[in-house]
Parts: sequence; structure tokens; C-alpha cells
Amino acid sequence: MNDAQDHAASIDDPAALAAEAAAAIARLTGVDRHDIGLTLGSGWGKAADVIGETVAVIPAEQVPGFHVSGVPGHSGTLRSIRLASGKHALVIGARTHFYEGRGVRAVVHGVRTAAAAGATTMILTNGAGGIDPAFRAGEPVLISDHLNLTAASPIEGANFVDLTDLYASRLRDLAREAEPALQQGVYVQLPGPHYETPAEIHYLRVIGGQIVGMSTALEAIAARQAGMEVLGLSLITNPAAGMGDPLSHEEVLAEGKAAEPRLAELLSRVVARL
Repeated sequence: MNDAQDHAASIDDPAALAAEAAAAIARLTGVDRHDIGLTLGSGWGKAADVIGETVAVIPAEQVPGFHVSGVPGHSGTLRSIRLASGKHALVIGARTHFYEGRGVRAVVHGVRTAAAAGATTMILTNGAGGIDPAFRAGEPVLISDHLNLTAASPIEGANFVDLTDLYASRLRDLAREAEPALQQGVYVQLPGPHYETPAEIHYLRVIGGQIVGMSTALEAIAARQAGMEVLGLSLITNPAAGMGDPLSHEEVLAEGKAAEPRLAELLSRVVARL
């Protein structure tokens, strides 16, 4: 096969496409291996500026399988960062959301690429609504577990993956060493892009949900399948539907912008412990 035929074949094989993307990242950054993957959601993007020395920034469309993010507040780039420890982090600012209609493979391609690039730890962050009234707007919360209500899975075929301790207790302990005041909660992923109704939020509270958003759970499952440890963090951008004012994406972006310096400093302290 020629290169074009090889690429066409890899599109139908998620692992092969991730390997092709990882090879492109190594070539474009000059870094053979990335040890940590980070997907930075709303409010978390500034962390890429403070966790270490930027080696290279790559437009997402230059890497196989990636697309420019369709959501305001996401950078649309991949960034290679050299940490103080000498390790390298791959920052994915080109998250594909389930509601964009590209399919589950596209949603988890970033995570699979990080694994193919050598990462053994995946940090997933997001902006989310607070179901539990103990969580205030502007507060970062550790994800202790999740409810995947997308009616989808990134795992294909008869591959049975254990999700016990999916959000690794070891990593959560390290995060709480960095910030002892961090609270923890159960995250719920729904398909979106519409926000939930007050009745749906009441239902989520009844079944144990404490944080609600439109990302992360599918990515976490793919990360576990790839053998990575997962750390999840949500920025509470607003009270969930029926618990405050009507919701808007502008509110999410504004709360994320206000929290950026604090979140960047927190994430830099967490990453330094990995």
C-alpha cells in the first residue's frame, strides 16, 4: 500500500489511527514519548502555560484523526510540554464532543492517541454543572466515579473492561495532597448539546449524580481500556438546571475565564506530583 491507502485503512481501525497520530506528533514535536496526557476543558486551558516548558504547538488538523474543536473555549491545538521532572506532557486542546455527531471513535481519539504516544496517566478536565448544592460555582471538584448516560461505549466487540476504581484513588490522593480542600463527586455524562431540564436534574440527584456535563466519561472508559490511570477534575461553572438562574454557554465561559488562574496553579501542583 502507498501512504494514502495506509491512511484510508487506518480510519477503520481506531488503534491504527491513534498510532498514526502518535507518530505524527513525535515527528512534529521532536519528542519520541509523552508520559502524561491532559485534555483541558472549559476553564482549564491556561494550565498549559504554567505546568512546564512548551516544546511545540501543533494545529489539530495537522494530526490524523483530529479536527478543529467545534466548541468555543477550546484551543484547537495539541501542545507538547517538558515538565520540571524531565517528563513530557501532551496537552489536547482539540476535544471532540459526543454531540458534534462524529461518532464515539472521534470522541476518544485524543485519549487513544495519548496512550499510543506513551502516556500512562490521563488527566481529563471539564466545565460542568453542580447538582450537589455543596459544590459552588468556580470550585474545582475531583471526579470519584461516573454515570455514563450517553447510551454509548467506546469499547467495541466482546472486550470486557473492569471500571472499578476508574478514577484512580492513588491519583486522587495525590491531588488532595496538592490541595487538601478538594471535594469529590460522581460525574454524569449526558449527550447534550441541550442543557438538562429541572426534572432531569432531580432524577440525576436521586440516582447519585453530583456533577453533570457533556464529556469525560467516554474518554475515561477508553483510557482505562488503553491501560492508563485516570484523574478527572470538574470546574463547577454553574448550578444545574432548576437550582439557579437559566443556563447559558456564555455563563460557562465567563466562569471558566474567571477561574483560569486558580485552576492553572492547582493543576501545575498536581502534575508536579505525578
